Amino acid sequence: MPIPLTVGAEEEFLLVDPVSRAVSAEGAKVVAEAADDLGDRVGTELTAYQVEVRTDAHTSLTEFAGQVRATRATVARAAARQGLRIISSGTPILGQATPPPLTVGARYARSSAMFRALDDEQTACACHVHVGVPDLATAVQVSNHLRPWIPVLIALTGNSPYWAGRDTGYASWRATTWGRWPVAGPPPYFESLSHFEDLVAVFIATGTVMDRGGLYWDIRPSHHVPTLEFRFADAATSPDETVLLAGILRAMTATALEAIAADEPAFRPRPEMLRAACWHAARHGLAGQGIDLATGGLSPAIGQVDRLLSRVQPALLGHGDVGLVRTLWSHRRAHGNGAERQRAAHRTRGSLTDVVDHLIAAV
Repeated sequence: MPIPLTVGAEEEFLLVDPVSRAVSAEGAKVVAEAADDLGDRVGTELTAYQVEVRTDAHTSLTEFAGQVRATRATVARAAARQGLRIISSGTPILGQATPPPLTVGARYARSSAMFRALDDEQTACACHVHVGVPDLATAVQVSNHLRPWIPVLIALTGNSPYWAGRDTGYASWRATTWGRWPVAGPPPYFESLSHFEDLVAVFIATGTVMDRGGLYWDIRPSHHVPTLEFRFADAATSPDETVLLAGILRAMTATALEAIAADEPAFRPRPEMLRAACWHAARHGLAGQGIDLATGGLSPAIGQVDRLLSRVQPALLGHGDVGLVRTLWSHRRAHGNGAERQRAAHRTRGSLTDVVDHLIAAV
């Protein structure tokens, strides 16, 4: 196992008007403004409300953290020059979310023609973390080992309680709506690399996905870089939350690689229970109970994260990340995930504009 493993991220942001706090369809302008500094590390997304940025691959979590903060600051300045602000939330708080103005481009047009109303309700932002793995066969095996932890991680990263002016009742409404795509949610258990390849070939041949980029599983081998990509997380309110997630996922990957090398079998929960646990995590988040897939019962989501961190402690130590990750988790444990803090901002005056202001300040 190479130590340290590389880690990188793609972060998606929403543009908002600082007066109305509604989403603003000026994504292309802000991307053009930010590209002077970020080059091809900034780009458009499906809707004109969004901007996406990408980090480089890093072996140092501290250097990764520095680039996350610097990149966010660059995009925030670019938006400000256009009279706008950016927020990092899984869903829009205020403004017209459905149907959104779609970004001009051949791929976006093809997606709209193929998936129709699914694209109409995809004003949703995520934080995608990439961890380096040796090859595709290894990526598929690591996916098998890590898929049972997806519900715990959804609870940790829930940051989309509001949708276009109302409280959905969910910690992660984005994760819930994203599951409507034909190839989304927890990945299946792959019996082999050929099983993975055969499934992908069938999806493409039948028009279920446009190409490998349309595999929207919560964990998937990247189609363009040698990494395993983790896609379940809502856009993270603050840079610290992105760093915490990246540190945990790198340690989880390293732990899975050790298990594979030792020929340890992956825990294989029933698919219907894994799906139920993911829904439960999206509904209740970090503050509630989560389904324990080993027992079938409920236990506090915070305790499940604690157990996950204990499990990956040796890998955190091996990467030199234990101090940073433990510090960041201590803060999250005390103050809640993004959804809890959005609702806390709302409770002060019952104002959704306060929620947007909270998110603007946190970027």
